[in-house]
Amino acid sequence: MKFVYGLQSLIWMNILHLITAAKREPSPVLQKLQESCKTSGTCEVHIPKEELKSRLTPMQYHVTQEKGTEGKNAGQFVHNKAEGLYTCVVCGNQLFSSETKFNSGSGWPSFYNAIDNDRIKLVKDTSHGMQRLEAKCVDCGAHLGHVFDDGPKPSQVRYCVNSASMCFKKHTTV
Repeated sequence: MKFVYGLQSLIWMNILHLITAAKREPSPVLQKLQESCKTSGTCEVHIPKEELKSRLTPMQYHVTQEKGTEGKNAGQFVHNKAEGLYTCVVCGNQLFSSETKFNSGSGWPSFYNAIDNDRIKLVKDTSHGMQRLEAKCVDCGAHLGHVFDDGPKPSQVRYCVNSASMCFKKHTTV
């Protein structure tokens, strides 16, 4: 029985690899977004690991510094409907507005646009046998999540972001 299960897993992994390997380059939508996210002359802020480990929760550190991910529907912002801004948990860079947040059904907070494309750096990610674009904070290099081309119009972009990589600042009325 173990052999059959192992063989089935191996077959599915090979099928997944073939499917993802067939699409080596990001789609035109993601290529365009990647080009618009490039920032010249900007350097990342480097914060010592010891400081980050003392300031962040273990999950926040794992996600932002080790390119980890939260479990599906486990993040605190998945179902957040409050109006406000989502900022980088490491450096405070303003990343997303609640106005562009939508329910993608993926189990992670999803946004169809960043506050400004220059606030997020997109990097080719071939980990786990997949071809994806990683979304990183342009100011500190923190891993945020990934970007896909299955979002709503007009952008057709879905930033799939870990809650642990963000803080939320609720809009207040005076």
